[in-house]
Amino acid sequence: MIALTLLTTAALAQDCLIIRGTLAHLPDGPRPDTTLVVVGDRLTHAGAPLEGLAVQDSPRPGLGMADHDGRRCAVLEAGGTQTTPALIEAHSQLGLVEVSLEAASVDAYSSEADPIRAAFQVQDAYNPRSSLVPIARSGGLGSAIIVPGGGLVSGQSAWVDLVGTSQAQAVVDGSVAVHASLGGGGGSRAQALMRLRELLDEARTYDKKRQAWESARYRDWRHEPMDLAAMQAVVSREVPLVVSANRAADIEALLRFVDDQAIDLVLVGGAEAWLVADELADRSIPVIVNALHPGPTNFDAIHSRPDNAALLHQAGVPVILASFSSHNARKLRQCAGNAVRAGLPHDVALAAITSVPARAFGVPDRGALVVGARADLAVWSGDPLELTTSLAHLVLAGQDLDRSTRQTLLLERYRTLAQPEPATTTSP
Repeated sequence: MIALTLLTTAALAQDCLIIRGTLAHLPDGPRPDTTLVVVGDRLTHAGAPLEGLAVQDSPRPGLGMADHDGRRCAVLEAGGTQTTPALIEAHSQLGLVEVSLEAASVDAYSSEADPIRAAFQVQDAYNPRSSLVPIARSGGLGSAIIVPGGGLVSGQSAWVDLVGTSQAQAVVDGSVAVHASLGGGGGSRAQALMRLRELLDEARTYDKKRQAWESARYRDWRHEPMDLAAMQAVVSREVPLVVSANRAADIEALLRFVDDQAIDLVLVGGAEAWLVADELADRSIPVIVNALHPGPTNFDAIHSRPDNAALLHQAGVPVILASFSSHNARKLRQCAGNAVRAGLPHDVALAAITSVPARAFGVPDRGALVVGARADLAVWSGDPLELTTSLAHLVLAGQDLDRSTRQTLLLERYRTLAQPEPATTTSP
């Protein structure tokens, strides 16, 4: 019987929060009977039960109060639960799209005709009040990487936390990567790589000749100066170039490209990546995989297979799993469970939606239950990758969050409908 109850933010407005008795998924593996201590927005203890903790009863079932380390703490009795880091969606347009077919609510794409749009930053359009954000949180998500679309070079993705009601609160890093696409449907793949080479080569020249250009002592640029400036973080390896590609031949060409250009790469899609797994592993290139890929769907994915993520992991490739969805980002753990069904180890699948994307995109204080990390925790009624498991509790930045959504509010509103008055008849 799970004693953990859903609490309001006000109920946890204490100096600290203690969760005890949970099975915690720590970096070295799951550990039963773990105590987690949250002070402010940080995790200060993740390990053995605290000795001498005197818990006083509270009017709320499953909630007690105790003094710990000079603080008054709320204590959650979490026996029978499992706790993970809050999940991280690595490839979504959450907060950039509200209604897909309503152009006025879609902000993930630049309307520029030029296919090179490196300066385009989706952080400026992120809507933290989107109705889709609470729905994503209901699936245990705490953060997301929101990505641009369209063009050869789509623009810059941003890391957002799914908490707060302003961009200032939610946007952690407005430029964690620059995104590009390689594959069929948009002209020759060879031409696409040629344009990328031109862009990177000119970006390096721009860095050296910028002052001369600004004083009109150097020729004009083929690419927009703002795009060349945006590519400086890629050529200096401050951020990766994230490239969508599925066909194995495209990935091979892309690997030669990044070797020549000496840049960091994250591969997205990779439906046929298992065919070049050793080459990806040799370069430690992370691959963001869609574990729900149904199989061959087009000429770029003829050799796709459901155990792609498992085969990549076996070869030593860092695997990241994503929902690739805005409206159904909450199904991220279902994607991870599907990868486990196809052979990916459970702990690897969990890391693929927590710690691995956090490291790959340069936000290392997310995605792991370690002392000093930000207190983003998801407490589950059981195995988090099982469909029958429910989210019992969600803490983001040390705050208990209301998990109601537009959907749950509509359910409660119409759960009980007023019965119509019975019709009356009169005799003639």
